[in-house]
Amino acid sequence: MRVRAAVVAAAILLAATACDNGPSRVADAPAPTAAPSASGPTAASAAAAGSASAAPADSPKGPAPSTKPVATAQGACDPVPAGSYWRADVSRLPRHPRSATYVASIGKGAALTADFGSGQWDGGPIGIPVTVAKAGTPRVPVRFEYADESDPGPYPIPRNPKIEGGPAATGDRHIIVYDPAACRAYELFDAHPAGSGWRAGSGAVYNLRSQRLRPDGWTSADAAGLPVLAGLVRYEEVAAGHVDHALRITVPRSQAAHVWPARHHAGRRDAALPPMGLRLRLRAGVDPNRFPPQARPIVRALQRYGAIVADNGSAWYVSGTPDARWNNDQLHALKRLTGADFEAVDASGLMVDRNSAAARG
Repeated sequence: MRVRAAVVAAAILLAATACDNGPSRVADAPAPTAAPSASGPTAASAAAAGSASAAPADSPKGPAPSTKPVATAQGACDPVPAGSYWRADVSRLPRHPRSATYVASIGKGAALTADFGSGQWDGGPIGIPVTVAKAGTPRVPVRFEYADESDPGPYPIPRNPKIEGGPAATGDRHIIVYDPAACRAYELFDAHPAGSGWRAGSGAVYNLRSQRLRPDGWTSADAAGLPVLAGLVRYEEVAAGHVDHALRITVPRSQAAHVWPARHHAGRRDAALPPMGLRLRLRAGVDPNRFPPQARPIVRALQRYGAIVADNGSAWYVSGTPDARWNNDQLHALKRLTGADFEAVDASGLMVDRNSAAARG
């Protein structure tokens, strides 16, 4: 993992440049997300209902939580910290006892969809773009609708940051800023320019050399209160032949509960629905070699690291960064997989401490 840290950090820099140069039309672009995010607008109602965490009452016994800086190669900043829950191998974890119920509620017949690609859809990039903060990037104020669950500014946002869906988008409008020098990620939900700064629904700042989670009950730029950057599929990972972390995934409806490492939920009181933070795994019987080159590493990642329920949206939509080098036809092959090919896993045994993202190896 340490050797790959510099590679992954460099990949972010390259992807941020490449996604600006895609064609304006694609033959087979993913459909836009059908349901809006619930990370911001429902935060107040969820807080009023209480933070009904579905995590076990007692943490598994083990070593003290790891909240110390994560070592990376040659001082590089890895956007997916080594030793974290995102890096945990879940291929041998036990099947969750409510797996069939959760999968059915998401949609057994719904197809897995790459919610990213090359070109544009509805006038904007396909996916969640990442803006790299260069040296001297000005820090600007951000005013939050849900300020009590957001990290205050100022945030290092350049004059024309990349916005999910483009500047005119009406959807989630995520802004993800990766600052490799400071080893921080700055993430905004529903971001709009406002005077000399920005206004947003919610926002979070992550120290990428720490495993510390947000306060329990706090949202982030995602309904689960987790980082967005860590779960994105990036072109350079796929081109290298391996994606070494879990993926961010959305579901149509979620439960009013969250499981570790999620810190927040935005759903309804229905135990048949998946909680935020639920880990889903692609069944081992799926043959990755049946898929084209750009889809194959994603299939393998879903089998080994799985996907994390992070937000409300379309069923089985996997998040990634836009990039001109994606082959949309190859990514479209992921639609051969449906909810019936997945199962929920019991990941509670990975937890070292409920306030840390560190996972047992």
